[in-house]
Amino acid sequence: MTRTYDPAALDGETLDAVLYDRLNPWGASDAFYLDLVMAADRVLDVGCGTGTLLRRARAEGHAGHLAGLDPDPAMLDQARESDAAEWRLATAAQASWTGEFDLAVMSGNAFQLLLDDAAVHDSLVAIRRALASGGRFAFDTRNPARREWRQWNPDHPYEVTDPAGARLRVHHEASEPDDDGVVTVATVFTGPYWDRPLTASGALRFTEVSDLDRLLAAAGFTVAERYGTWDRDPFHPNDSGSIITIAAA
Repeated sequence: MTRTYDPAALDGETLDAVLYDRLNPWGASDAFYLDLVMAADRVLDVGCGTGTLLRRARAEGHAGHLAGLDPDPAMLDQARESDAAEWRLATAAQASWTGEFDLAVMSGNAFQLLLDDAAVHDSLVAIRRALASGGRFAFDTRNPARREWRQWNPDHPYEVTDPAGARLRVHHEASEPDDDGVVTVATVFTGPYWDRPLTASGALRFTEVSDLDRLLAAAGFTVAERYGTWDRDPFHPNDSGSIITIAAA
């Protein structure tokens, strides 16, 4: 059942989750992952968010086992409005399956929410354990060489229409990376419901490709494919906006 939208009662983090699909409309990255999902019988979506990818796959005729997990209750509440997949509230490292999936995906730069090597290692080990022999893990992360965080500032605001039809103003405020590549990010919402802006706080880690490969190898993965665009153009270390990786278990 669809939940009632009451913006005056929301905090910034919950509002960010409620508006996630509006802030991140379907695009080329989603189409890339959908092609992978439709070609696999058993799929695990790690950091599934609102469940958009798996819901779309089921709507387009996927008949196999689809499962999504996410540690954010507000996100998963939205996914659970659909019975398109099995939904679990958990972090990537808490994935408890063994050999049950042919493909795992981690889309939407969700990999960047793993903020240190230990979190990455534990997550990769759990994801690899969830895959059958020969399974693949596809994920993306922003290329630190592009320094995208410098565009996340009040000089680059935008607007989004909320479920009630109101126009909200949105901007970001981001720090420079710390020694581990972690950037703190605040998403700030201004709208007619509040006397002052609501803020959703978070952090993202920007990881060099050499470190990604080291961490993948330590968890038993090998890099099978790597791209720099959603059209599968080769990855260029200094120019590509994304590091798109398909790793084999």
